[in-house]
Amino acid sequence: MADTNDTKTDVIADVPRQLFIAGQWVPAADGRTFAVENPATETQLCEIADGGAADSARAVEAAVAVQGSWARTAPRVRSEILRRAYELIIERTDELAMLMTLEMGKPLAEARGEVAYAAEFFRWFSEEAVRIDGGMTTTPDGRNRIMVMRQPVGPCMLITPWNFPLAMGTRKIGPAVAAGCTMVLKPAPQTPLSTLALARILQEAGLPDGVLNVVTTTRAAEVVEPALRGGHIRKLSFTGSTGVGRLLLAQCADTVIRTSMELGGNAPFIVFEDADLDVAVEGAMMAKMRNMGEACTAANRLFVHRSVADEFAERLASRMAALTVGPGTRDGVQVGPLIDAASKQKVVSLVEDAIAKGAKVVAAGAVPQDAGHFYPPTVLAQVSPDSDMLTTEIFGPVAPVIAFDDEDEAVRLANDTEWGLVGYLFTQDLDRALDISERLEVGMVGLNTGLVSNPAAPFGGVKQSGLGREGGRVGIEEFLEYKYIATPVRDRSAS
Repeated sequence: MADTNDTKTDVIADVPRQLFIAGQWVPAADGRTFAVENPATETQLCEIADGGAADSARAVEAAVAVQGSWARTAPRVRSEILRRAYELIIERTDELAMLMTLEMGKPLAEARGEVAYAAEFFRWFSEEAVRIDGGMTTTPDGRNRIMVMRQPVGPCMLITPWNFPLAMGTRKIGPAVAAGCTMVLKPAPQTPLSTLALARILQEAGLPDGVLNVVTTTRAAEVVEPALRGGHIRKLSFTGSTGVGRLLLAQCADTVIRTSMELGGNAPFIVFEDADLDVAVEGAMMAKMRNMGEACTAANRLFVHRSVADEFAERLASRMAALTVGPGTRDGVQVGPLIDAASKQKVVSLVEDAIAKGAKVVAAGAVPQDAGHFYPPTVLAQVSPDSDMLTTEIFGPVAPVIAFDDEDEAVRLANDTEWGLVGYLFTQDLDRALDISERLEVGMVGLNTGLVSNPAAPFGGVKQSGLGREGGRVGIEEFLEYKYIATPVRDRSAS
């Protein structure tokens, strides 16, 4: 198989290595740097600036300084900046995809898909920027007019994860720009290069200095907590683990910062006896294997009606076993490495625990011992209810299949979790489909599909999967405040 890794030097060399503050590329105040590694080879790609508290303060100061002027910028101007950035992302699909694959590991074909997905957030919110509305009504007693206007919430802190480094950036930056908010963005230290490339694209698209500031760092606590407690940040948008989300919510409490949190998931994938198994298996492949299973929307617990559980597991195992594992830069590879050694060891431990508790291995290859954080696609059947993987985000290419007997049991098992991001449901019975969709305690339902993410749809969960929504028509709402103006109605009785 051909390896396109020969282009990596040019792609990496073309990316800025410094912090982006007030429109300037600058080193960390204390000169520190950190290494970015390729998870497929465990080799260093480059070193970039490692920001600290002083850099965070400079970034917040830059965002605050231009918030007023940026908020007054015409909506069409903000719209056109996002539209130009969308076009630049599309033009640079191959370079951005290669960059993402090198720092994160996903196969190039999947990385190209993420580039297109990421770009769509800019196109979507470029159209929403000119549709921010208000209204005017009269009070019931007729004495006052109620005028309602929408204004940007103010400077924002955006924190993005490593698993979708480009798309999670555009999903937060897009509505902030459209609403008229300035930003300080902290990307995950595993995948900062995609974010730095995105910042440069926005600069080229005409985003004014200081509107977006990027602080790459391995010292998250030094960068984030002082900013949140400092009194200038008015909005936090975070995507990451529930545990970190809880800490951030506590830090936001002191200054009553508005928050939107896209946290963990433990997605149920329910297959009823009347489901089209071909459609269900295809949906499972999509919901489980997207991003090597490293997604909060990944199917984590596959509940299949007992009458078809064995057949479903065998069909899924056949598909999973046929996948090609290897470096994402190599032609034909469908499953890249996990992000790091700790992630791989977590998956190893979860599978060993399930097998020790009676799980049957339906498909599994040997775990590679060479360089790279690879784990083979695995299907387990007859998974015990007390297996650790059923109460933990697996974040890997492992599909545990659990049999159920009736609808009530399926719903009970699906809802037996602290998370509630997404659920998947496969049935050809319309009444059942609607009823179960309503009963699932999740923010999103994939009905006879394994893919729910779309820039035009409101993405988010319930319970400990988060607060607020990203994308769709409501996505910009998270970055806008309502202001109500009361004014008396003129007294016409004297005229």
